[in-house]
Amino acid sequence: MFPTMTHSRFNFLALAVGILSTILLLWLWVQDRASLRPSHATRIARTAEATSATSLPASARKPDAVSDPVTRALLATLQRLLSRSDTRARESVLTFKDDEAYRRFLARAKKAGLTVLGQLDGLRTARVRFDSFSSLQGDLLDNTADYSAVSANYLMNIPGPPAKDARAAVNPVPFGNRTLEFLGVTGDRSQWGAGVTIAVLDTGIAPDPTFGSGRLRTLDLGLGTTPGAGSEDGHGTAVAALAAGLAPDAPGVAPAANLLSIRVTDATGTSDIFTVAQGIVAAVDAGAKIVNISLGGYATNSALDAAIAYAGTRGAVIVAAAGNDQAAQLAWPAADARVISVGAVDAAEQQVSFSNSGPQLQITAPGYGVQTAWLDGQRATIDGTSVSSPIVAGAIAAVMSQNPSLTPQQAWQVLQQTASDGGAPGADPDFGHGILNLGWAMNRTDLTHVDTAVSSHYYDAANNQMEFVVQNRSAQQVTGLTLNVDVSGTASANLIPTLGPGEIYVVKLPVSSATLAASGTLKFTTQLVNPPGLVDRVPANNRRSSTLTAPAPAK
Repeated sequence: MFPTMTHSRFNFLALAVGILSTILLLWLWVQDRASLRPSHATRIARTAEATSATSLPASARKPDAVSDPVTRALLATLQRLLSRSDTRARESVLTFKDDEAYRRFLARAKKAGLTVLGQLDGLRTARVRFDSFSSLQGDLLDNTADYSAVSANYLMNIPGPPAKDARAAVNPVPFGNRTLEFLGVTGDRSQWGAGVTIAVLDTGIAPDPTFGSGRLRTLDLGLGTTPGAGSEDGHGTAVAALAAGLAPDAPGVAPAANLLSIRVTDATGTSDIFTVAQGIVAAVDAGAKIVNISLGGYATNSALDAAIAYAGTRGAVIVAAAGNDQAAQLAWPAADARVISVGAVDAAEQQVSFSNSGPQLQITAPGYGVQTAWLDGQRATIDGTSVSSPIVAGAIAAVMSQNPSLTPQQAWQVLQQTASDGGAPGADPDFGHGILNLGWAMNRTDLTHVDTAVSSHYYDAANNQMEFVVQNRSAQQVTGLTLNVDVSGTASANLIPTLGPGEIYVVKLPVSSATLAASGTLKFTTQLVNPPGLVDRVPANNRRSSTLTAPAPAK
């Protein structure tokens, strides 16, 4: 073991300014983005109660007891930020440089006036409470070289989203109980997900007939395992049913998958980043290969970063909700590039207005007016990217059960490659790789499964043109397609080149600004015509209509 390092307050300058400044500046960089908010599923916004910061006692040691002005300023900033209402009051998350440093801290924490509330031994991270900031300050000053990161324990349901992204208004179309039909699910799915465990980090899962018997187990992090009776406490049950429900009135994608329920919310419905990180590690250690997190916030820290890495190195994938704030950025953990981030679409394949966008967005799935399970055996219709996320989690389990040799990451790659292109051609910030198409994914090797589609209509404002995307969702190449386009009564026929499996082709037509201004709207109707003898399994997606509205005149 290395000897315990101690430093005189007055000889601290050389070490503290170099190491402690780095730690605290990193903390401040993370805190600068901190404004946490949950990815609510319900249409009715929940009023979150901020945790009030508690004033420090007058006897607490003041930062000006430190001689160096840079260190003193950083400590004062740290004290102020740890006292904000969007953090767990009088708590901090501490990460240490190595196992020896971590063990030394655990041995001295009580004597230093710090109460250890939680431990992530594999990540050398502790959640601590301090009655006085001077206790934390003292340990930082005395043992600076032991630390690798210091942060607040961020809450996950504090209001304050980032600026809203400017988007055109849409009239969303609910799914009701037709989600599986939309995903292209037909036939017997009773064994989808068999042998795969999906962990649900949420409010806890209540018993319900849709989970059958013997598939649901729980793991207690100290918050209990059963949901509460609050207005949002059915959230975890709803999420789990969408991933793995088997009842006709609360169906899930993978009804044979096992479920691991890990409650990460307290009695107020609040979670925090340490608890979510703890849940990730516990889920992976318990054998889950898919971890669903339908919670999020606009901050991260080293504990969450390390937990995501921990899952990845052990072959698990994390699926997370993009967020419901109509923001041009994703909530964490979905914002992490290693996480499968999921946005929401409606039954008309439109991005739902609340669904967050961003370059990290991976895929979209049903997330508006979706029927699922709730508390006490009830059925509810809910919205949100927190609905979309477990549908993707279940889809990964379904693909894995179809081919048990696939890893979770490989199964996810199948879903990427078989997503229905949405919005702008190719991957984009609103739809990611596209819209989940489980029918295509599960039939990707079936040469008799042919599906050609008009995948989207997209207005390219920069070039003032409409783009009509044709996609081959078959396991074989298709030759001889024709796209007929009608623009407010003016028709044209467009020959489509041979498309290999998964390929797209974009037909581009200029928009007449004068005609649009004169008429106020232009209606576009496309009909994809397959070559003679080709049997399309999903002929309904060969036709699509859209309307382009002229911009309002400037005032």
